[in-house]
Amino acid sequence: MSLDVYLFLENKPEQSPESKIYIREDGQTKEISLEEWNRRFPHREPVMCLSVSNHVYRGNITSNLAKMAMEAALYGVLWEPYDAGIRLAHQLIEPLQTGLALLKSDPERFRQYNPPNKWGSYEVLVRFVAEYLQACKKYPDAKVDVCR
Repeated sequence: MSLDVYLFLENKPEQSPESKIYIREDGQTKEISLEEWNRRFPHREPVMCLSVSNHVYRGNITSNLAKMAMEAALYGVLWEPYDAGIRLAHQLIEPLQTGLALLKSDPERFRQYNPPNKWGSYEVLVRFVAEYLQACKKYPDAKVDVCR
């Protein structure tokens, strides 16, 4: 199971369809370039996904990190933003900043929640929150959507 977060703009201009390559790694779905695919998986053809959307940001993380997110007071804003009254990206900025600062302030406190199956880690959650925060700052008026 995983958490997918999206920021989208309703009035985003139509774009041409793009072919993208996604892989699962460290408890996340990551987009990689064809060059990176060829370097990492020589002699194998990727499955290309055609993508057209009004999303300006998409993030994914394993639900194995939910306990760690709870300890950092991030679970609600990440997994259940609507219950917290969050509809727009700018509403996520302060709680994400606070949670990220808490995560960074005491890494060992949070590393104890690293999943035993090694699918996800403290570092993955920190990177995920930092990237999501940057997207929220870049697109403060974007609408928030989640799929869990």
